[in-house]
Amino acid sequence: MVSLFVDADACPVKQEIIKVAERYNLTTFIVSNGGIRPYKNPLIKFIYVSTGLDEADNWIENRCNKDSIVVTDDIPLSKKCILLDALVINFRGKILDKENIGSIEASRNLMTSLREANNLIIQNNQNYTKLDRATFLQSLDYLIMKKLKFRH
Repeated sequence: MVSLFVDADACPVKQEIIKVAERYNLTTFIVSNGGIRPYKNPLIKFIYVSTGLDEADNWIENRCNKDSIVVTDDIPLSKKCILLDALVINFRGKILDKENIGSIEASRNLMTSLREANNLIIQNNQNYTKLDRATFLQSLDYLIMKKLKFRH
């Protein structure tokens, strides 16, 4: 059965994911360390994990599989889920896969090294736009259809 896993801390598209999940009748796990109100639909499951580094990531990694779509901006979690044959999408609608995760991870690691070596604070001040939201919804719909098509 296809299911959605959402790394919900700092996720700007939780409400959109819920609407899409209801439309496709998909079990959805919204994983966070708090701050999210429960939802009336039994397909939408709010999972609260302990506060701590990577608790939500670990919960998702331990449960996702080839029938999963994972929504996250976390690159290490993305890579782990891809290796488990899950489909992965970030909050801006970019689909991450075995072909592109290596270069994405390398860029992330390079930026981390540059910040640490130069004691720099580099901020990502990109606002989340209507185009980002539309791209995300289009990509999520595409991934769901892809998963459902391969099941039949």
